[in-house]
Amino acid sequence: MNRFGITLLAGILANISFSPYRLAAQQPRRGGQTSSAETPAAAPAPAPEQTPSGPPAVEKFSKTQHTITAGGSQLSYTATAGTLVLRKEDGKARASIFFVAYTLDNADVATRPMTFAFNGGPGSSSVWLHLGALGPRRINLPADGATPTKPPYQLIDNDQTILKFTDMVFIDPVSTGFSRSAPGVNASEFHGYDADLEEVADFIRLYLTKFDRWASPKFLAGESYGTTRAAGLSEYLLRSDGIYLNGISLISSVLNFETINFATGHDLPYILFLPSYTAAAWYHKKLTADLQNGTLESAVEQARKFAGGEFTLAMMKGDKLTPAERADLAKKMAHFTGLSQQFIIEANFRVSAFRYFKELMRGDRRTIGRYDDRLEGIDLDAAGESAEYDASYAAVQGAFTAAFNQYVKTELKWESELPYEILTGKVRPWSYAKQQNSYLNVSEPLRQAITQNPSMRVLSMNGYYDMATPFFATEYVVSHMGLDPSLTGNIEFSYCDAGHMMYTRKSCLDVLSKSMSDLYSHALAGAGAAKTSTVR
Repeated sequence: MNRFGITLLAGILANISFSPYRLAAQQPRRGGQTSSAETPAAAPAPAPEQTPSGPPAVEKFSKTQHTITAGGSQLSYTATAGTLVLRKEDGKARASIFFVAYTLDNADVATRPMTFAFNGGPGSSSVWLHLGALGPRRINLPADGATPTKPPYQLIDNDQTILKFTDMVFIDPVSTGFSRSAPGVNASEFHGYDADLEEVADFIRLYLTKFDRWASPKFLAGESYGTTRAAGLSEYLLRSDGIYLNGISLISSVLNFETINFATGHDLPYILFLPSYTAAAWYHKKLTADLQNGTLESAVEQARKFAGGEFTLAMMKGDKLTPAERADLAKKMAHFTGLSQQFIIEANFRVSAFRYFKELMRGDRRTIGRYDDRLEGIDLDAAGESAEYDASYAAVQGAFTAAFNQYVKTELKWESELPYEILTGKVRPWSYAKQQNSYLNVSEPLRQAITQNPSMRVLSMNGYYDMATPFFATEYVVSHMGLDPSLTGNIEFSYCDAGHMMYTRKSCLDVLSKSMSDLYSHALAGAGAAKTSTVR
């Protein structure tokens, strides 16, 4: 997995592309909680330091021809690595945006879809979706997605590339990848929710104009904070540029930051993460026999019912729980989480994800990953309160970094002496200036976009072992969007037994590709009822 010097828990986990929020620099002692997310509910951020601007903003392209075999069919395509220059109305350059586009040769652009894809962070390049899931070439990862990749790393043809049914453009926002602000322009002007929407929308408009793709069906694909961006863009593009999308793929979604911020007095995340705890405990065989001997889906479904019912009611009662109710709640929480009743009581029934990573396998002197809780880490201090590192990120960081730098130079023939910023903390502080004293909630602009553009369809792709953007939180947000009943079928859900970057597991890459193919078919045909699919 952007995919969001960076220190371990306060940095790497905070700024990687698939992490939409900042972790707490320190974890609370037992019985206490601190906020773990950088959300708009926080106090206004201090004024950003003057971030140096980049080299001269120059528009240039490197086009190369390629052929691969995917799904039994030969695909001949043009790859374009390049930069587009964003300008003010007076023509002054603002930024140079790096992108990589793949277009099928000899296709009719009037009917051939165009997909704009990106990761998130904030602070990530698009490398994760690019070389992990959607592009014509991908990193050769262990098929189970739960085994660390060994160097040296290799690229192979991606038999599940979405090039089979859409052209695509991978976008790196300012300060990520090779994208930089223009000389004299402070990069911090682009580092915020609203500024980011404007920047990416401007790029999309410019690309459609520069490459004559206004007539093409238009789609977005985003991962993690990229889903936040995609949902916001669905309404922004419609309102500001008259660009109506045909569909959006939301991969490991965070649409309402209220659902992921563990904060004192805010109980919702504890409820929404609990089914993900059950999935992790099931994988690591920490549940009692009645849950452990059944399927993952069965255990998760029972956890959903408990979390959305009895546990929610208990959280509403707060300190008014009787001693008998507290004892019963501790027993049931232990049943669904694999944790001890004593630990649950000491945590006042509010176990944050960051403590869960450490506690579940403490007796084995192991931690579990955040982006994929199937992976195990080893800490020096087994008695500590939080994990020293995220084993699931460590398993993929080196592979994606080395593979892209080799690929962009040798296969795409792109020459640059700039460092390719795979993920970076240089975008911090990320501004939520217009969302102060509230949580960022992009489900509302998404609702507006679907309402005004009722032919637009949305795919929500979820990993059961994703502890960064839990599936139950996404289900909660979608069920509270306030969509008219006639439009609820526009959103489809798909699930797989992998983590945040579910495509690192080959079977889940297959599911993602198939789910996206179905989305495009439904969106372009204007038919097909919404469905939920689970593939293991």
